[in-house]
Order: sequence, then C-alpha cells, then structure tokens
Amino acid sequence: MFILPGLLIPLVADPSALNGTFALHFLVGVIAVCLIASSNYVINEVLDAPFDRLHPTKKTRPTAAGLVYLPAAYVEWIALMVIGLGLASTVSTNFLYVLAALWGMGCIYNIPPVRSKDLPYLDVLSEAINNPLRMLAGWYMLTSTLVPPVSLLISYWMVGCYFMALKRFSEYRDINHKEIASAYRKSFQFYSEHSLLTSITFYASTSMLFFGAFLVRYRIELVLAFPLIAWVMAIYYNMAFERESPVQNPELLYRHKTLMVAVVLCSIAMVTLLFVDVPPLVKIFHPTLPIGLNGH
Repeated sequence: MFILPGLLIPLVADPSALNGTFALHFLVGVIAVCLIASSNYVINEVLDAPFDRLHPTKKTRPTAAGLVYLPAAYVEWIALMVIGLGLASTVSTNFLYVLAALWGMGCIYNIPPVRSKDLPYLDVLSEAINNPLRMLAGWYMLTSTLVPPVSLLISYWMVGCYFMALKRFSEYRDINHKEIASAYRKSFQFYSEHSLLTSITFYASTSMLFFGAFLVRYRIELVLAFPLIAWVMAIYYNMAFERESPVQNPELLYRHKTLMVAVVLCSIAMVTLLFVDVPPLVKIFHPTLPIGLNGH
C-alpha cells in the first residue's frame, strides 16, 4: 500500500510513463519490495527474541519461544535479500538503490552496535524512513526521469513517524511499568507518556505542513482531502489509548471498521483529486500578496 502514492503521482505528471513495460516492472517490483521487507522482518524477529520474552504477549511468538532454528533464520534473512535485490536490478538502477537502502535501514534499525531502535527518537525516525523509501520504490517502478518532490518525501516520512510514535505510546501505556518497559525496549528508558505525546504532535504537524507545501506547489485540489486525512489521523490517535490496541499490531488494523471506512474514503478522494481538476480552487488560492511580501 505504501508504494502506491509513488506510482500515482508521477503517472499524473507524465501519463506516457504507463507504457508496455510497466506491468512487468510493477509485478517484479512488488515481489522485490516484499522480499526485502520480509528479510528485514526476519532479522527483526531473531534479534528481538530476547526482549520479546519480556513482553506479556510477544513472548509467545515462535522465535521468542525458542521454536525457530536460528541458523536457518539467518540463511533466510540473507537469501531473501539476495533474491529481492536480484529482482530489483531487472527493474531499474534507481529502484535497486532504493531497495538496497531499504534493506540497509533494516540493518541499522536492528543490528548492534548501532541498533537505532534502542535510541530514543532515532528509533521512530529510522524506522519511519522506510515510508519515503517505499514511495521511491513505487516511483522508480514507473519512471527514472522524474524527480520526486522533497516536500512530499518529508511529509511521507513524518506521517510514518506519527504512526510509529503512536505505536510506541500505546506499548508504553499498556505495559504501565517503567522498569518492565525499559527491559523490553531500551528506548523506553528515556521516554514518558508526556514526551511521546509531544513528539507525536511534532510529527503530525510537520507532516501536514510539508504536505501543504507540496499541494500548493503541485496539486491544490488535494486540499479538499484534508478533512478526511485529519479524520484518519484522529481515529488512529484515539485508538492508541485503547487497551491492547491494534496500533501495536498493524496486521490487525483491518478489524477496526471505522478506521477502514475512513482510510477507504480518504484514498478514493485523494486518487480522484490527483486526476480531476477543480479550476475554482486555483482562483481561490491564488496569491493575493506580492511574492516575498516585499514586492520583489
């Protein structure tokens, strides 16, 4: 899902990019992305196992429970990466570089001595950087000539930070014990509910500020989707306060009907507004002050 915006936006800019090779590149590209993501999840499960044993529910995971043969898991980790990058090389050079970066960030996030997931704020920032990398993966499945807007990439990064920080907040709130939380996740030594909520506010506002910069410059029609975007973010924020929230386990989010309705409506609106022009909006949001506010 996270690669789709990277496909749609360059398609709006250059419809001719949807040529005869796209279907093959898309199919191979999606498989490659899934393989690289799977490789990262393997090493995450293996290296997190000692800490997951301290978590009230994650301790039952196969790796944490000692049911996984670790040498085979390490072979799987490397094999998935090799196959994924091999497939990526058949799509484009830029696509290969992006997936190599995606795999590399998985290593930075999980593997000592860096292991950024143990460092406050860097845990969220380094994990959420996968968002713009996924967008770039979709982008370079379609084109190697157009350059993605920096404002959109930063917005996509920060909204990923927003979701990840809410996951951290929900975990911390559920454990409700500083020592136990810190033993399970080292970054919790430095966090509190207050600091996590403050960071969440920062990520949300930064994301929307940069998204606003993008749409004002490139696609003003998307301003009409703002209420739906805010609705999705508000629902997700509220969910983080629930006990054993699906925010902690994104694979369970599909069960939250209100969130799914909001996501579907927001997605439909944004895709529609990418392709449908609304001329009055250009006039409404036309600059009414001198450029630079000083006349120059």
